Amino acid sequence: MGEDDRRLVVRALARVEGEGRLRVSVRDGRVERAELSIYEPPRFFESFLRGRDFREPPDITSRICGICPVAYQVSACNAIEDACASPPDDAVVRLRRLLYCGEWIASHVLHMYFLHAPDFVGVDDSIALARTDRARVERGLDLKKAGNAILELLGGRPIHPVNVRVGGFYRAPTREELAPLAEQLRRALDDALDTVAWVGGFDFPDHELPYEMVALTEPDRYAIESGTVHTSTGVRFPAGEFPEHVTEHQVPHSTALHARLDGRRFLAGPLARYSLNSARLSETARQAASAAGLGDACRNPFRSIVVRAVEVVFAVDEALRLIASYERPPTPARDVRPRPATGHGVSEAPRGLLYHRYDIDGDGTIRSASIVPPTSQNQSAIEHELADVVERHLDLDDADLAALCERTIRNHDPCISCATHFLDLTIDRR
Repeated sequence: MGEDDRRLVVRALARVEGEGRLRVSVRDGRVERAELSIYEPPRFFESFLRGRDFREPPDITSRICGICPVAYQVSACNAIEDACASPPDDAVVRLRRLLYCGEWIASHVLHMYFLHAPDFVGVDDSIALARTDRARVERGLDLKKAGNAILELLGGRPIHPVNVRVGGFYRAPTREELAPLAEQLRRALDDALDTVAWVGGFDFPDHELPYEMVALTEPDRYAIESGTVHTSTGVRFPAGEFPEHVTEHQVPHSTALHARLDGRRFLAGPLARYSLNSARLSETARQAASAAGLGDACRNPFRSIVVRAVEVVFAVDEALRLIASYERPPTPARDVRPRPATGHGVSEAPRGLLYHRYDIDGDGTIRSASIVPPTSQNQSAIEHELADVVERHLDLDDADLAALCERTIRNHDPCISCATHFLDLTIDRR
């Protein structure tokens, strides 16, 4: 074996959500391949949905992810309501947006404080961070509780909410019930601003991603619960044209599908949302972004933690705005009747654009379903980025190179299988 021939195996990558394995092959100083292998068994949710009643997808698909169940519920409702030609009332749209704000807060804070920040402060995990900076971790917990409080009040519980239904909600809150939540969110806004200042002070490597970015946009607000698909090259299309532009394909090394946009790798998620929509953030969020050193766009994946912190500020700010203008609707849901049609729905999960499609019979039976999660869309770009990172840092020893690969993956907060365990990294140097 030559001096450049090495095999590197790294186990127990915590602080990512799911199980996977990365194999990198290097020959003559060049990376031949980088394969992010997702090896957990398929979960068959699209198959589970076939033959079910059209009202069931919000409850079934929320079980795909315990971190972002609202994203699956809202995209499902959008698709079903599109198929049935029954758009929700404005009051329902505002309530869904408020519910979604709770998920953004809870999910982003979980990632920032407990999965990502240890990379920047030089500790192994959030337990070690709590030993050295207990007050900061407690602030993160308080901020996450604010997000959970929104989920519990509007959704019935913070994990896999049960109050969401096609057409709206089973029950709408009263203004009196929202008052204590607003008080909690006003305190949370200070914590969110402090979080932006904290993470904005981290040291970030110089790194820019070349990929086309994809996110939802809306003309008058930062897109969350709906929108038009928009790319950084200026392409725009509605949810119904998503399958014409985004295609999935199987790769031998992964049970998760890869996706391409018109044949190209692309990136969804906070960097894409911010880069395409930063002008539509609230004034408070824009000021926080500027103070943290962000411009109008951000392509540095290491700074994704700052973008997430800014989105938390926005989500808290937006939740307060929605509560202040809230009027309880006379009915919490519209009566949606089935018809034979195909419906498409999109929303912005914390990790990026989430697409649902349902084919429905006239009696409301689901004939087929398709769900394209953000990690499936990002996986090809993550693999390509890892190959570039490894090739540019082959001078590092095995431990440091493995740590850099772990950081590179965590920048994207991949929801590999909606359960945090480990990733094996194998690098063959020949």
